[in-house]
Amino acid sequence: MAKGLKTKHSVRKRFKVTGTGKLMVKKISGRSHLLAHKSPKRKRQLKRQPILGPVAAARMKKLMTI
Repeated sequence: MAKGLKTKHSVRKRFKVTGTGKLMVKKISGRSHLLAHKSPKRKRQLKRQPILGPVAAARMKKLMTI
């Protein structure tokens, strides 16, 4: 007998579920190193955590078994 899907812990570590059920990316790409040549505006805009789009979010929620 086949059981339900198991949670992919690699996905679970990388995304956070908001109160409304949206998925936020925990780690922001482009903000870890080589910041000297980036403008202050670009670095400031990289602070915000991006919210996943509806198609990608649905795929990740399936992997997270939500």
